[in-house]
Amino acid sequence: MSGASSRRKGADWERALVHRFREAMPEAVIRRGLQYRTGQEMSDVEVPCFWVEAKAHQRTNVREAMRQAVETCPPGRWPLAVCKDDGQTPLVTMQLDDFLELVREWWEARPR
Repeated sequence: MSGASSRRKGADWERALVHRFREAMPEAVIRRGLQYRTGQEMSDVEVPCFWVEAKAHQRTNVREAMRQAVETCPPGRWPLAVCKDDGQTPLVTMQLDDFLELVREWWEARPR
């Protein structure tokens, strides 16, 4: 795959993620990070509370995507790697401590 088609594939995946997150969080401001770049580090998809690293390849390297998310994630956000291998269901990866923190918040906020 050429560099241009690879970049296009990545941009298409980021746009698809924007739509999916907007469906799940209808009132949140969600957008692709690249189109609003100001020179500072940006996530691939801007989502409240998450720092999203989006990857779409024939075979993604989930650990590398997670490493990138962790290294660039600012304090107060959960690093998240959203990876999609060609023809496969997308996967979301978080560090266990972050996931358990999210579960704890959900558990405390759930209706009883």
